[in-house]
Amino acid sequence: MHDKKSIKLLMVGDIVGVPGCAMLQKHLGKLKQKYQLDAVVVNGENAAPDGRGLTIRVMKFFKHNGVDMVTSGNHIWQKKEIYSYLQDNKDLLRPANYPGECPGVGVSFFMTESGIMVGVLNLQGRTFMREQLSCPFKAADSALLFMRTKTPIILVDFHAEASSEKVGLGLYLDGRVSVVVGTHTHVQTADARILPEGTAFITDVGMVGSLNSMIGLKKESVLPIFLTQMPSKFEVEIRGPRVLSGLVVEIDTVTGKSLSFERLFIVDSEEAPELVPEELTGK
Repeated sequence: MHDKKSIKLLMVGDIVGVPGCAMLQKHLGKLKQKYQLDAVVVNGENAAPDGRGLTIRVMKFFKHNGVDMVTSGNHIWQKKEIYSYLQDNKDLLRPANYPGECPGVGVSFFMTESGIMVGVLNLQGRTFMREQLSCPFKAADSALLFMRTKTPIILVDFHAEASSEKVGLGLYLDGRVSVVVGTHTHVQTADARILPEGTAFITDVGMVGSLNSMIGLKKESVLPIFLTQMPSKFEVEIRGPRVLSGLVVEIDTVTGKSLSFERLFIVDSEEAPELVPEELTGK
């Protein structure tokens, strides 16, 4: 049994490539101390060195640096090596509304050091998304029937393009989950709040990576698409200052309702050296 009346959790947005991983490694320990964090959840679907998908090496890096759960989205399938990890482990999620035949799960639980169980639900939106998945609202209903029998503390990562769909899911789940954060667009929104029934919400929690980039990518690799409508190979931006975006939330351990929140937008103004290239790339 635990005697904690509340816990503090950090949810971090899409981590992009080695710069994003380096930024996380640099700041996570300090953030844990500053906020006395009980748990950390990050979105890792762009954390591979090339910014596409997730590798087993990077997943181990997350765990080594104290991440409790990793969520994802439509880019989780980019690296086939991660399929076996999804199949064999419950600390990496793919969206729950993908077909059941896909490897992995979209719902999982972990226990904090103080003995408090936390549930995490990963969903993907449908509006403006290439993949036409089953309804995330109905998938949430189905998942919560089970999850709420295990714990009142439930975190949702909604990986979606449209702000309206993200806001809709937040209001739909208000009072039934502790937190709903949007991911996928990589741009942190200014609407973080606690909804009327006690659910902390932000339309998009943002990203971790190069600040002066196009959502973590080199402008030289993305701008030609807008200028010519021709395909272009994306490259992760490693130059310049970096940003870490996230949301710290305090949650009542009995009711599962959010008590307070703080939006994080940390910028390293100077270009930082790579902290973890050997660990992440094997070089």
